[in-house]
Amino acid sequence: MTIGGIGGYQPYQSVYTGAARKSAQTPENSSVSGVDGSADPDEVKKPGRKSSPAECETCKNRKYQDGSDENNVSFKSASHISPESAASKVRAHENEHVSNAYKKAAEDDGKVLNASVSIKTSICPECGRTYVSGGLTRTSIKYSNEDNPYTQNQKALDALGTRGANIDYAA
Repeated sequence: MTIGGIGGYQPYQSVYTGAARKSAQTPENSSVSGVDGSADPDEVKKPGRKSSPAECETCKNRKYQDGSDENNVSFKSASHISPESAASKVRAHENEHVSNAYKKAAEDDGKVLNASVSIKTSICPECGRTYVSGGLTRTSIKYSNEDNPYTQNQKALDALGTRGANIDYAA
């Protein structure tokens, strides 16, 4: 049974005889891909789409660019990635952000509490191909209390708020 199949139905199988379905068209005049391999499925225009994935201008011109404020990561300037290699290159780029978070935490005596990478996908409106449209890295770093200026400010404000709150009249 295939994933998404219904009750043992196999795609490209005849429901009545169980034999493989054959295309009645010859490879010369075939406009759609048959099971007999008359055309490559990636090069056939799907119904309702403007082009086939092999000739899609949108996929050919798609560029990726990093939008973060980190300087030492790839894709700071827009560049093209082929749809076939986009997933691995975007994941590698997002892992650069994770690596930078660990370096920053080590330099400032911090500890990385959490680092997660999510990869986003979209569907090309022209050819219908699913492609990697971007990624997002989230990191949480905890720093020691002595060096963090925000913690020092909070302690100073707490000290001002509690000064004079406890008075001993017995003296």
